[in-house]
Amino acid sequence: MYRPNREVIENIQQAKLRVSLKQILSSNLFYRGKLDPLDLATKSLSIKQFLKRCPLTEKNEFLEDQIQHPPFGRNLTFPLEQYSQFSQTSATRGVPLRWLDTCESWNGMLESWKTIFLESGVKTTDRIFFAFSFGPFLGFWTAFNSAQSLGCLCIPGGGQTSLGRLQSILENQVDVLCSTPTYALRLAEVAMENNLSLKDSPVRILLTAGEPGGCIKATRSRLEAAWGAQLKDHHGMTEVGPVSFECTHKRGILHIMENSYLAEVLDLETKIPIAPGATGELILTTLDRTGSPALRYRTGDLVQSSAEIPCSCGRFELALEGGILGRVDDMVVIRGVNLFPGAVEEVIRRWPEISEYQIEIHGSDSLKEILIQVELTLGNEDSHTLVQHLERDLHAVFSLRIPVLAVSPGTLPRFEMKAKRWICK
Repeated sequence: MYRPNREVIENIQQAKLRVSLKQILSSNLFYRGKLDPLDLATKSLSIKQFLKRCPLTEKNEFLEDQIQHPPFGRNLTFPLEQYSQFSQTSATRGVPLRWLDTCESWNGMLESWKTIFLESGVKTTDRIFFAFSFGPFLGFWTAFNSAQSLGCLCIPGGGQTSLGRLQSILENQVDVLCSTPTYALRLAEVAMENNLSLKDSPVRILLTAGEPGGCIKATRSRLEAAWGAQLKDHHGMTEVGPVSFECTHKRGILHIMENSYLAEVLDLETKIPIAPGATGELILTTLDRTGSPALRYRTGDLVQSSAEIPCSCGRFELALEGGILGRVDDMVVIRGVNLFPGAVEEVIRRWPEISEYQIEIHGSDSLKEILIQVELTLGNEDSHTLVQHLERDLHAVFSLRIPVLAVSPGTLPRFEMKAKRWICK
């Protein structure tokens, strides 16, 4: 299969960038107020020049713009009448961000989703179950519309209980499940409680996103064992669209679709590009979403760029080792030790006796303390021994004594979309 080299990729990016910038600088009031057109309007603008001259964009800038110019803000390159799609962020961190798309930009995202499906092994004859409720969530609609255009039989899971969704998956002989890793685990838990055998179902692919869990080895192993299926991860976000897909040759590697994005990985402190193999924040510039662009957007995703170029699969696109490692602002410092949710989950998910967990953070910034609550699966009564072993494992990994408390079955919350397991009190 043909794999474009870096020169070809960058030529495509540069051509798209110049066309997009010309439209943005002529009529997008948000970016016209943020950028100096004289720096970016030149026809011979190179990618290197763009990255040097264009400042970073932060989510708070979009939010503040929508507050000052309600309801949609000024990041609209075309007249409002040309926009036909409305999306909204999940607001897990505060005020939701609204996002509008034209038919052209929406169709561009559907093409990216087709790549995700096909690279994940989805066939046009497959039946795909979408375990989401209907709402303004961009990921559901773009995935659903794209799968329809591929010719797949698309089964929506809105307005159903977890048991109802499981019955629909089994009765309709579903081949592919789309959900968050957390909810796929929850469905497996409900199946066990109701004596439903998932391994006997035709589901062969778990297509996950929304959380780092899909690339966390312990979480991936538990999901694949529960479903008897192969997990394929990817990621995206409302502000930029579907971004990556999992490598077909090397598990736990996400490839950025660089025909649609200009991608950078910057050092968290200096904001300069990191060396291959190092860890930093993923910065994205959209190339196919001119109607509502994001230029050098700080995604907040912590990633490690691969030092293997090209990848063993032959791709030259940016590869992320371990997928999305976490959120930059999710890091918690406990007695001088940096803790990321994904790293903690990797340790907890090694124990199949634990069905769910929650982490409480107490105290001020300088004196933070942590407590992990775990809920055991039914039939596992020796919580004292498990707690001791988990505390030992956590100490071995983080060199930090983290107290663990076992709670009664059914105590901790379950999640349909993105899980919120870290609670600050």
